[in-house]
Amino acid sequence: MQKNDAVYFDIWREDLSLILERFQTWRFNTRFYFLKVFIFFVFINDLAYWFAIATAFPEIISGADLTHYSKVQIPVAILGGMFDSLSLYITLLVVRNALRSRSNFSYISHLSIDALIAIAATFWVLFVFSISAWIVSFIPSDPKPVAKNEIKIEVQSLSDREKLYEGRVVAAINNPTGDDEMKNIYFGLVMGFSAIIPTAVHISCALFSLRLFLHGEKT
Repeated sequence: MQKNDAVYFDIWREDLSLILERFQTWRFNTRFYFLKVFIFFVFINDLAYWFAIATAFPEIISGADLTHYSKVQIPVAILGGMFDSLSLYITLLVVRNALRSRSNFSYISHLSIDALIAIAATFWVLFVFSISAWIVSFIPSDPKPVAKNEIKIEVQSLSDREKLYEGRVVAAINNPTGDDEMKNIYFGLVMGFSAIIPTAVHISCALFSLRLFLHGEKT
């Protein structure tokens, strides 16, 4: 059994090493690598933002609040792109250290660090929306009368925004099956997904290597 486990880890290491090598080759042969990675994640965050709104809160798309959320998307996408770019750098660092480890336990331990990124992404989404809404509140709005169901943008402190979104998180934890809470949870998961893309790559690699190993065992 231990021998079979060792063979599986060897296959997994080889596959992960190959992916890392190909990525590094692309990186060193790509001009403005960091800028392109950042722009890519900004685009992914913006796409996730509108997808989450369209599927969780479709009334916003055709409502009077669309202008407000169109403004919020800019800092959300930029800040999200910054976090995702950093998560990619951390993942690459973790993978390199994992491949250098000698024991399989150390190998797994290194890759497990990436799970913290998923947790951090949840809190990052909270921070992103707090500071984005705070920034947008300083943008002058159209002086026309505010419609009945339209958001009236007021200048609020960052702590006020944080309390608002923290309250939603607490409500989601206390009552995760509530209609509003389920929508907020779904929205957070969609927005946080881009941050775990690098982590998902090497997890997929582990599953793919397992398939190859099991196929080899049968043959």
